[in-house]
Amino acid sequence: LFVCVHNAGRSQMAAAWLTHLAGDRVEVRSAGSNPGDAVNPAAVEAMAEVGIDISAETPKILTVDAVKESDVCITMGCGDTCPVFPGKRYLDWKLEDPAGQGVAAVRPIRDEIKVMVEGLIKEIAPEASK
Repeated sequence: LFVCVHNAGRSQMAAAWLTHLAGDRVEVRSAGSNPGDAVNPAAVEAMAEVGIDISAETPKILTVDAVKESDVCITMGCGDTCPVFPGKRYLDWKLEDPAGQGVAAVRPIRDEIKVMVEGLIKEIAPEASK
């Protein structure tokens, strides 16, 4: 579960990267405490540049059930907090806020998120040995 206030930029990009890179090995969710009206257009454009379409995504409200159903809850350096339940893993990734920035400013955030997601996949869903 990726959480950010508006669920319009960082958390949407992280969810898209995890879905793209891990496929069906991980069930991915994203949400926000105060969801925006739409996904940040610069985030949509930046992800499209790497072949990932998030144009149909919509910001979603953070619910207690979403946290309960998730093994790992990742806040995106936006001051949001998740309800805390025993047995869950909580991480906070410090990332610059892409809100109001153009695609040139969003690209490095997108790339930083990819690296963090790749590290997460190695921890939670490594590929089976061949």
